[in-house]
Amino acid sequence: MIDIKFLREHPDVVKQNIKNKFQDSKLPLVDEVMVLDEKARTAKKEADDLRANRNKLSKQIGALMAQGKKEEAEAAKKEVTKQAERLKELETQETELQEKIRNIMLSIPNIIDPSVPIGRDDSENVEVQKFGEPVVPDFEIPYHSEIMEALNGLDLDSARKVAGNGFYYLMGDIARLHSAIISYARDFMIDRGFTYCIPPFMIRSNVVTGVMSFAEMDAMMYKIEGEDLYLIGTSEHSMIGKFIDTIIPEEELPKTLTSYSPCFRKEKGAHGIEERGVYRIHQFEKQEMIVVCKPEDSPMWFDKLWQNTVDLFRSLDIPVRTLECCSGDLADLKVKSVDVEAWSPRQKKYFEVGSCSNLGDAQARRLQIRVKAEDGSKYLAHTLNNTVVAPPRMLIAFLENNLQADGSVRIPEKLRPYMGGKEFLEKTK
Repeated sequence: MIDIKFLREHPDVVKQNIKNKFQDSKLPLVDEVMVLDEKARTAKKEADDLRANRNKLSKQIGALMAQGKKEEAEAAKKEVTKQAERLKELETQETELQEKIRNIMLSIPNIIDPSVPIGRDDSENVEVQKFGEPVVPDFEIPYHSEIMEALNGLDLDSARKVAGNGFYYLMGDIARLHSAIISYARDFMIDRGFTYCIPPFMIRSNVVTGVMSFAEMDAMMYKIEGEDLYLIGTSEHSMIGKFIDTIIPEEELPKTLTSYSPCFRKEKGAHGIEERGVYRIHQFEKQEMIVVCKPEDSPMWFDKLWQNTVDLFRSLDIPVRTLECCSGDLADLKVKSVDVEAWSPRQKKYFEVGSCSNLGDAQARRLQIRVKAEDGSKYLAHTLNNTVVAPPRMLIAFLENNLQADGSVRIPEKLRPYMGGKEFLEKTK
């Protein structure tokens, strides 16, 4: 959510930003906010004037009564009563107008960074850099669910009976590998100075609307029936929510946290053949990283965050690339975003395994996350988030890049301590 003062002073910039995101249907919202804002400011001024006049009349009433001028005092009292009624009307009007303004402002996209490429959708995202040499082996690589099943590590049929499509049972070495990757990612981030955290897996609606757009909320979140609670789609939601309505001393910044959680997503819409198996599912686990920092530091932290993911994947011998998200592919709260994509030897292309985002002060404005400077002044913090790893999708990249010709899977050296020293997963089917 952008600052109403910025919209008031630069409506053309806000409109151009909407055009850059190919959301022209939202252009009338800017003028609508301008009209409502003018009405709200007019109502506020009249209300402030009435309050000042009421205080003045109240003092006069006391003086008139002391002077024995009861008739004049009574007339002044009637005027105070009349103004009180008008003031009540204005306060109600101002509250209603501010609510309308806020609801519209929640739909107006954040101002994107000037470096963001202009494009309509993810097909126009721009490759930034590749890390590691993509390899296509001289043997056929089965679909990831087939690799898992050959290792006796996946049961989709039973999961469908228990929970429906979009769920799975991981078994044996594959389940252990899943947990090993999460544990390795946790320790990897702790070694980089991040504080480990396990957050609530449910959050209230005011936190949901504080951390994401309405469109994202509708497409992602599961609501708990009869309660003001939602299952989290990623731990970023509750991790940023941790700082709601707080004033952080400047010297305590940055806040750098890495969190583990299960994640729950509706995943609306039809999906292609490459998204069967455990690629796009309703439940998965994830290691996340978030940063709360000073505004001038957020570009630096943005680069550090995506680099952490690249370094982790490379430590497991998985080639990756970074992809700059274009304007039309950015969620409304985001200022800038980079996807990390892992190499798929089977598909002979990269696919998304993580996303790094700088949200500027949008989440902080919605959640009132403020910083107290040394001089006592207060300002909004900047918030950032990034995926460390999100198995089981990360497992797809891992299994394809470490599969051997005989069907076994090599365990990279960094991961072996988490797998009881195993160097290979052996094929059982």
